[in-house]
Parts: sequence; C-alpha cells; structure tokens
Amino acid sequence: MPEIVETTVYRLGELSADAKDRARAWYREGAFDHDLHEFIFDDFERVCEILGVRLRTRTVPLYGGGTRQKPCIYFSGFWSQGDGACFEGSYSHARGAPRKIRDHAPKDGELHRIADALQAIQRRNFYQLHAGVSHRGRYCHEYCMVISVERDSPIYQDMTADAEDAVTEALRDLARWFYRQLEREYEFLLSDEVVDEAIAANEYTFTSSGRRFG
Repeated sequence: MPEIVETTVYRLGELSADAKDRARAWYREGAFDHDLHEFIFDDFERVCEILGVRLRTRTVPLYGGGTRQKPCIYFSGFWSQGDGACFEGSYSHARGAPRKIRDHAPKDGELHRIADALQAIQRRNFYQLHAGVSHRGRYCHEYCMVISVERDSPIYQDMTADAEDAVTEALRDLARWFYRQLEREYEFLLSDEVVDEAIAANEYTFTSSGRRFG
C-alpha cells in the first residue's frame, strides 16, 4: 500500500555551517559543469594565433553523429604533482606579435614577456626560425612537449647557439601560462561564493544535514 512520506527541505542559506559545507561538496563533485573552462581554451587559441603557434587539430565525434576538428590541447589538474598543460602544433615568426599580444591582453606581463622573448630570438636569426611541437607520454605538462627547432635559411646558415633553448623555453612557458589560467578559473568557479550562487540559481534543496534532496 502506498505511503506518503513528508520531508522538510531547505535552501542553502537555511542550513547550518556544516550542512552548507556538505551541500557545496555535493555540487563540486557532481553538479559542477566541467566544460565551463571552454572560454579559456578559446582565448588560448587566439593567443597562439597571435604568437605564431598553429595548433594541430584532431577529429572528434559529435553527439548525434558527425565530427569536428578540435585543437590538440591537453591538460590534467588540479591536484597532482604531474598535472599541467601541453599542446601540439608548429611555430614560426608572427609579424607584430609583441604589439598584438599587448592589445589582446594589456595587463598580462607574462604573455608580454613570452612574445618579447620569441621576437628577440627571431630577430637574431633573421626571423627564420620555426619549430614543431608534439606530445609524448601519458602525462600532460610542458615537459611532455617534444620541441624541434630549425632555421629555414636560404643560404643554409646555422641558427644561433641559444636559439633552440630560447624557443623551447618560450613555448613551454606558454603551456605553463595556459595551465595557470585554467587553474585560476577552476579555483574561482569552485569558490564558496560562486558555488553558493550556482546552488541558489538552480534552486537546489537539501535535507537538514546538507544532503541533496530529490
């Protein structure tokens, strides 16, 4: 025989401090949309374009059929020592990159430094350097990027002694920069303030102990 069971439910603001923490933990573990970092990826693609990095793409399936091309950008995070970000593609000189990156991100000193470093080493090599970037291994951090640097000189002139290290370090710094953007966004989205706003906006309810109801 069916029975009617009555349960009192609460909004987040009506819970005790301990119950609020449990409710937030539920949201972070199960209800958080992990695709919210996509705009960080979009911005990284634009930064790469400005700096002269052409990202390799791979074919991925779409829900309902079909495929699309997705840039080869990888990351893992944000709690293990081996976490980080990396990418695959190629690099060559991009005219006006230092000015354009300052227009795009006027307050980001690290991006300015990376653009300046690439510009400086290209200048010493008559803007003839190019590099290939591939991913190796099962981890996703800057040292998983295999970077090969060459000079495309019409008279077969060797690149300067510091060219390979300078380009390699700048591209790895770019991967480090990208990971820091992801990490900061992740920490922001999982902060108590943002989580509380998301729970309230979705009108989630909980038992008195902070367990999700329904």
